[in-house]
Amino acid sequence: MLDPRLLYHVGVRVRDVDAAMAELGERLGLTWCPAIEARQQVWAPGRGPEVAELRFTYSTSGPLHVELLQGPPGSVWDPGDRTGIHHTGAWVDDVAGETGRLVAAGWVLEAAELPPEQGYGSFTYVRSPDGFLLEPVASRLRPAFERWWAGGATA
Repeated sequence: MLDPRLLYHVGVRVRDVDAAMAELGERLGLTWCPAIEARQQVWAPGRGPEVAELRFTYSTSGPLHVELLQGPPGSVWDPGDRTGIHHTGAWVDDVAGETGRLVAAGWVLEAAELPPEQGYGSFTYVRSPDGFLLEPVASRLRPAFERWWAGGATA
């Protein structure tokens, strides 16, 4: 069973990161890390490997951070006509092991950084039978995120 204390962010798909930062910052009193543009490798069942152009940021305060994601059409991050809460992220020491346990329990793998035969990489997206989307994220990345949230560089 996943320890709920390891949940660290709620991912929100948006059409415009800057506009969402302004609106949610004002309405919810959130401050943001500088938005990042990145080319993210992603693999999805039935689609194979792709590279998605992402724009994203996180709120600086926690313990539960808000992640704003602006993704390309057709990607797992595409808001299409469904902006809003997309997933919840959790730190895990073993992305492949946690993903395997969830899939064995009836969850469905929607996407990963790498294909299963390559160990999934540093994250996956796995959906419960009732529709909850969890993003297990490699805990080795936590120090870099904590530096970014504190105002430092992401690398």
